[in-house]
Amino acid sequence: MSENQPKKVLVIDDEQAIVDELVSFLFQHGYMPTVCMNADDALVSAQSEVFDLIISDINLGMVSGLELCQRIHELENANETPVIFLSGAQIPDIIRRSRSAGGTYYVRKPFDPEVMVELMDKAMWFPVLTHSHIRRTSEQFEMAMAEMS
Repeated sequence: MSENQPKKVLVIDDEQAIVDELVSFLFQHGYMPTVCMNADDALVSAQSEVFDLIISDINLGMVSGLELCQRIHELENANETPVIFLSGAQIPDIIRRSRSAGGTYYVRKPFDPEVMVELMDKAMWFPVLTHSHIRRTSEQFEMAMAEMS
């Protein structure tokens, strides 16, 4: 994807008011949102399209956003896609549980737009930094092996 193309964000929430707020916010900040109102539609979207970021509610009815995140990360094209969880619920130990499910960040509803933009930018750069570090480490290892032979 070109740097000039808008980043694609999968938004998963079953509350229309939250979806409307997120979509408006994302468009204002130059992102290209795709909306799913339930876990089944989100899984289909994640299978058929590559997203730069996923923003998901934790409470999606029959399937939790945590379970959905785990299922999405099992997909080859989405196994490293960063996920930001949103929730207005008071759930014990939710930050640890969201991390265990593969979430990058957890944000309480209502969200602060300034904080959300910063977290989105950081979440999308983390896989880039990880791959860059792995590539450099691999190159250093190959150079060291070449010197030893």
